Amino acid sequence: MKFRRSGRLIDMTHYFLQNPQRLIPLTYFADKYNSAKSSISEDMAIIKHTFEQQGVGTLLTLPGAAGGVKFIPKASVEEAKGFIDELCGMMASPERLLPGGYLYLTDILGNPRVVNKIGRLFASVYAERKIDVVMTVATKGIPLAYAVAQFLDVPVVIVRKDSKVTEGSTVSINYVSGSSKRIQTMLLAKRSLETGSNVLIIDDFMKAGGTVNGMISLLEEFQAKVAGIGVLVESEDIEERLVDEYISLVKLTDVNVKEKQINVKEGNYFAHL
Repeated sequence: MKFRRSGRLIDMTHYFLQNPQRLIPLTYFADKYNSAKSSISEDMAIIKHTFEQQGVGTLLTLPGAAGGVKFIPKASVEEAKGFIDELCGMMASPERLLPGGYLYLTDILGNPRVVNKIGRLFASVYAERKIDVVMTVATKGIPLAYAVAQFLDVPVVIVRKDSKVTEGSTVSINYVSGSSKRIQTMLLAKRSLETGSNVLIIDDFMKAGGTVNGMISLLEEFQAKVAGIGVLVESEDIEERLVDEYISLVKLTDVNVKEKQINVKEGNYFAHL
């Protein structure tokens, strides 16, 4: 079936947006639209220009017989700034305050629009790095991990704190919680992670970083590498941080339980762009 250029552009754009980070041979589009490769190349130049102009991302062309084109999702600074400001406004709502100074985040983590944007922001930072898998700890980090993994086109592995028969044999470690200083256990199924994998760690909330540090120790058991760490919210009022290199979207600066006040500001996201 022969497509007009307008139809090709719409269909190709949709395909790229649905298949980020996948290397697609030019012959795929040439055969699909019954068009010359030169015409497909012109189409991709138009899409690339539009993506970059609108801050959606870019198209990366790899030459050679085994080459092709892939869509690299990106978020513009303006888009990231506006969304993080929106997040800060959501986080500062007094209704979020829970006993002990914790924040209620379930509504945010259950909102597909918000989670999708969070995933896009993290994926934008790590788009150029070699990422084989996204790791998180059950349970609240799971939607964030899947959102990031979708834009990076990689699988997700979930660290758990209790054993499940459906996981098969596991590797477990003991770690010290950074805030409570209690010894806790986390485990990961042996078959879920290949030796030497490059792993991006994603979590919803970080105080001292004990949980993230535990995941780093667990990765050592698999001889895997930490390719990056991203957290939705970090707590600022911490005497000793167990993790140094990480990216946060929102920083919790102060919580006044008595006055029911939550003070937040943007995290260190923009320092890594």
